[in-house]
Amino acid sequence: MRPHPDKAPLPFYSPRFENAFLDAHRCHGKHKRKGKEVAYLSHLMTVAALVMEHGGNEDEVIAGLLHDIVEDCGGKPRVAEIEAEYGPAVAAIVVGCSDSDSEPKPPWRERKEQYIAHVRTASPSIRLVSACDKLANARDLRADYHRVGEELWDRFNGGRDGTLWYYRSLVDAYRSHGETALVAELHRTVEDLAELSGLPRR
Repeated sequence: MRPHPDKAPLPFYSPRFENAFLDAHRCHGKHKRKGKEVAYLSHLMTVAALVMEHGGNEDEVIAGLLHDIVEDCGGKPRVAEIEAEYGPAVAAIVVGCSDSDSEPKPPWRERKEQYIAHVRTASPSIRLVSACDKLANARDLRADYHRVGEELWDRFNGGRDGTLWYYRSLVDAYRSHGETALVAELHRTVEDLAELSGLPRR
């Protein structure tokens, strides 16, 4: 992940960005956030915005909008479609941000361990979009904890301990490539959530 540029010209987003937003809507338009009546599209918009804020180029921003399509909307066949429409760079990021492209998915812990190991060797573009995805999720979890308390963990296969293990392990994986403002905020947000749930900060 690259540091946010202090002084850089504002990027111009081409029609590819508009098309990606429409594709994200076509795929996820009827999906909701886990455990609440909020459109899933809100998450994709947040991830794309975070990628923009942290210096991402157009391919990375588009991948932020499309990062869940393979995992949630059709598996491997969608990869070729993404590559044909948006190019190999976007397709590679989307694949790299997916922890599974098969049905049924492998067991939860196995998938998460594989994804953590993958992040440690992934490209800067994949790490950027992945970390923005996880920050968007962690912020959402923290806000929801204030709303529902410990009931939050009932939504997740890993429960409290597994979910926090996963996010803390990802922070370590991102940090293995250096500390950035993005990784630092993710770390703070995850530790806020741990503290709210009665665990010591790390």
